[in-house]
Amino acid sequence: MARSLSSMLLKGIAGLPATRPSRIVFGSFSHNGMGFSTTVPNDPDTHEDFKPTNKLESSDLSLNDVVEQDVKENPVMIYMKGVPEFPQCGFSSLAVRVLKQYNVPLASRNILEDPELKSAVKTFSHWPTFPQIFIKGEFIGGSDIILNLHQSGELKEKLKDVTASQEKSE
Repeated sequence: MARSLSSMLLKGIAGLPATRPSRIVFGSFSHNGMGFSTTVPNDPDTHEDFKPTNKLESSDLSLNDVVEQDVKENPVMIYMKGVPEFPQCGFSSLAVRVLKQYNVPLASRNILEDPELKSAVKTFSHWPTFPQIFIKGEFIGGSDIILNLHQSGELKEKLKDVTASQEKSE
């Protein structure tokens, strides 16, 4: 009986897939069997009012101008994989966690949504990897550099004006 039971279990297990298939598509991902997307397919049945618009495409600015404007207008700007609330890479997650400890306004762009933006940021900073963090218009680096600055106390010094100006405006 034990032999037939184990035989049935083995046959049942053998029929299951070895790994749960997950499909990652540009702008989409699957987690625990649920699909998520940061983009909406171009569906002909979707009314024009409900179709997503790309603000970058509809503006007259080049992507290089957008990056330059982002860096100038935001005291802390991070180009990352994902968004601060849901980073999609460990390095982006680490950078966000470190920066959030300083309670500063954090502007971000998800480079996974636009490969051309990713290239524009690399060209602007002359740096090949992400995340890329800019503080008060200055390129700082990635998650390892932010972590080192945090540990040495230098990050607190770089962000003190940002923190003070935020407290004054509240």
